Amino acid sequence: MWFSTFAQRLESWQQLRHAVQSMPAREAAESINTWWFHTPWSAYHLHWDDQADWPDPWQLLSDNIYCPVARGLGILYTVTMIDHPELQDAALIDTGADNLVLISQEKYILNWDQSRVLNIDPGQYQIRHSLTQQQVKQQTR
Repeated sequence: MWFSTFAQRLESWQQLRHAVQSMPAREAAESINTWWFHTPWSAYHLHWDDQADWPDPWQLLSDNIYCPVARGLGILYTVTMIDHPELQDAALIDTGADNLVLISQEKYILNWDQSRVLNIDPGQYQIRHSLTQQQVKQQTR
């Protein structure tokens, strides 16, 4: 069940970030992925063409609308904000068919499957758009 108020979502997200800081990378990635897969699904909300206007992490939680791009953005924000030493090269990518969060040179693939983040083969893909962890760090300073 998802949280009905912004305050509840914000508190739960803060608890998630605190909990995963000291977890091994795989466990942290799985926990983050699972948490964001509990968001209510929406077919459309954010679009890559409007990337300059995407919400910051707090606005994303306030809006409470989670299409695959928004969920991936939330995952990327979370990974960026926890600053886990083993999760430092995350990127949200648009493959045309999916919006994946790739971490540790694609060792972990989030926003693909609710229960798996490791040993996933998304097949051949081309990156149409991307947002990196480093870009997010620059935007949230």
